[in-house]
Amino acid sequence: MMSALEMPAPGRLILGIPARKFIAFVCMVFGMFMAILDIQIVSASLTEIQAGLGASADEISWVQTSYLIAEVIMIPLSGFLSRAFSTRWLFAASAAGFTFMSFMCATATSIEQMIVYRALQGFIGGGMIPTVFATAFSAFPRDKQSVVSPIIGLVATLAPTIGPTIGGYLTDIFSWHWLFLINIVPGVIVTIMTISLVDFDKPDLSLLEHFDWWGLLFMAGFLGSLEYVLEEGPLNDWFDDHLIVIFSIVMVVGAIGFFLRVLSAREPVVDIRAFTNRNFAMGSLFSFAMGIGLYGLTYIYPLYLARVRGYSALMIGETMFVSGVAMFLTAPIAGILSRKLDPRIMMGIGFAGFALGTWQVTGLTKDWDFWELFVPQILRGVSLMICMVPISNISLGTLPQDMVKNASGLFNLTRNLGGAVGLAVINTMLNSRLDLHLARLHEQVRWGHEAAEETLAKITAGLAPLGSDAELAAIKKLAGLVRQQATVMSFADVFYALTFLFLLLLFVLPIMKKVEPSAEPAPGH
Repeated sequence: MMSALEMPAPGRLILGIPARKFIAFVCMVFGMFMAILDIQIVSASLTEIQAGLGASADEISWVQTSYLIAEVIMIPLSGFLSRAFSTRWLFAASAAGFTFMSFMCATATSIEQMIVYRALQGFIGGGMIPTVFATAFSAFPRDKQSVVSPIIGLVATLAPTIGPTIGGYLTDIFSWHWLFLINIVPGVIVTIMTISLVDFDKPDLSLLEHFDWWGLLFMAGFLGSLEYVLEEGPLNDWFDDHLIVIFSIVMVVGAIGFFLRVLSAREPVVDIRAFTNRNFAMGSLFSFAMGIGLYGLTYIYPLYLARVRGYSALMIGETMFVSGVAMFLTAPIAGILSRKLDPRIMMGIGFAGFALGTWQVTGLTKDWDFWELFVPQILRGVSLMICMVPISNISLGTLPQDMVKNASGLFNLTRNLGGAVGLAVINTMLNSRLDLHLARLHEQVRWGHEAAEETLAKITAGLAPLGSDAELAAIKKLAGLVRQQATVMSFADVFYALTFLFLLLLFVLPIMKKVEPSAEPAPGH
């Protein structure tokens, strides 16, 4: 295996790309994989972390929330930092800082320490994600993007999908500390190889002379508060909670201040000019929708398996692994199709596949298991890859080179915000539809309803040998069955809503301009 410091032979090619450049890019992609993986890797093991740190149920959710809030602030900021410090030094600093904070997370002895370390880990590591996307569309010619796009598409979608699986295995076999320790050796290697091999651009430190600190402050208030409201809103009855109200006010004030600074500052922290490009604007909309499909479905399948089927974290991970395998096998096919098909056609196929997969799950029952979810998960995995490559290509691949770095941050931000909005809507819908179905089902099992009384009598007869409280136990069991059925019906309603969303996107596709698969990138200014 090549040493981290060993340079590839001059003139050598890998998949038609200079070996040094290809290996440097793959190294960066692996760093991005670690950063995205850490969004989901702890989700299956929060109970174990809670027990280890002696945290309350309300506190433990901040292990996820602090990471997401910090990351969503860094993602759009990374474009400016990449131009100022160069791709090499921003990425190396991000990888090194992410690795160090992973070590600190593993050493945390209190929930307060863990929250601080996770926030720093998310903020520093967030710089890696958009930097990789920007590199793919600024350092490689158009005819090589059919090679690099599937690689970043696979990582961006595969990492959050298999995160719960890896997290479940590590916690089950070792301990929750290994959720973070696993990053250290790869992180060190990525840092060294980035410094040694990455040389795509030069720093422009003069940009720092006009850094917009007020813009950063407003952006942090806007995006951080937005992420908090979306994460905590469904759990705290939205505006019935005073903290949600406070953060909503901060969000509005931050948004107004941020957009005023973006439009007036000499060097804004985020350049939003890319949205004047119709394909980038529409591509960001589709990226937002894909965030719902990626993070929303990664969330709702495990939630069903845990609540209704009673699966452990490890069993959920093994069930969800199907989507990851489907993505891995589809990646090269997506690369080939991107050279031959109109990107809009590919996106149409992908979102139609999403819709078909979620439609199949609208027939969900309490008995659905691995095999009933097998085909829908394959459709999800294949559709993610078929969508991700053309969305990235059509959004970033035809922008002028001087806009790509900032645009990459915005593009990745829309996907993360799509996931946050999707999770908030899914949780709110699950709660509201559960209440509705419970009310309706209670009408069907009240006293005087013949079918309900017959069912209760059968349950009572079955429990009679257990003692004199058989009737009370039967009532409790019937109530549990009613709640379980209402829960399943609420999950089915969410899948109906997702199906409608993905079908609606098919009608939006024609708004995008046609881009030939072999088109050359737009010239820089």
